[in-house]
Amino acid sequence: MTDQEPAAHHEAPTQALGDFLRRRREQIAQRWADEALFRTVFTVSRDEAVEAAGAVVEALAAVAFSDRIENLGASGFAAVREQLGRTAAARSRAGASADQIADEVSALRPSITELLNADLSDAPDEDARELLITLTVLLGTLRLVVLETVLTAGERLIERQRLQLLEVATPVIKLWTGIVAVPLIGTLDSARSQVVMESLLDAVVAQQARFAILDITGVPTVDSLVAQHLMKTVAAARLMGAECIVSGIRPAIAQTIVHLGIDLGTVITRASLADALGYALHRQGAVIVDQASAGGIQQ
Repeated sequence: MTDQEPAAHHEAPTQALGDFLRRRREQIAQRWADEALFRTVFTVSRDEAVEAAGAVVEALAAVAFSDRIENLGASGFAAVREQLGRTAAARSRAGASADQIADEVSALRPSITELLNADLSDAPDEDARELLITLTVLLGTLRLVVLETVLTAGERLIERQRLQLLEVATPVIKLWTGIVAVPLIGTLDSARSQVVMESLLDAVVAQQARFAILDITGVPTVDSLVAQHLMKTVAAARLMGAECIVSGIRPAIAQTIVHLGIDLGTVITRASLADALGYALHRQGAVIVDQASAGGIQQ
């Protein structure tokens, strides 16, 4: 008999844990359905809570059988990541923090440990200790998977909100037939410049605009990067058949552009949005009459 032969008679802790989870799946799911993580999400039907909890138990069993109980990327978790994501998202919407959700996952441990201890009542102390440690590690990994899912969902939500804010912060306004404008306020970085370009080009097509005005009155500073973004937007608008006008160039910004050696010679510029609109109207053949100066307003 070799040194390795005795071990062949003892089931590995991960395999034994997988057997336990499969055997006790229904009992564990029934207990977990009453825990906050599931109970506060599946408020209409307890059967749905039991089903969701059972799916998580089955996933834990699959991870245990794969002997990858410390691996967040274990294939067994793939089947319930979406479920965990929906559950965690529902708890987040209800105001639960990531720490609170993690505590709710930890709260699943006592009920399953109680069942495992009952199954191990006649087992040798060493085997029972190994199995309990294996369960603790597996549930710790589940906690990390849930936290990862919560954080990933949060990052995606923040990104969606950021893009929505960018779109709101860069509205395209129809000033006149064939004339649209984008009043820019704040810093013009690469991400926002892309949104500006896409929004402006969509408006040029939708409005069949001949003139597009980029008003930078609200842009605090213009550096070479901002100028590059403006030039790209102007070029893109030209390709769509619209003449682009940059307005709102204040004296300080004009000096900065000169000092940086930025060439805006090919770009039509105007001091104010009103001047840019007047230029575009004139190019379209419209006649602008100042009624006050012409005596058209009676006192």
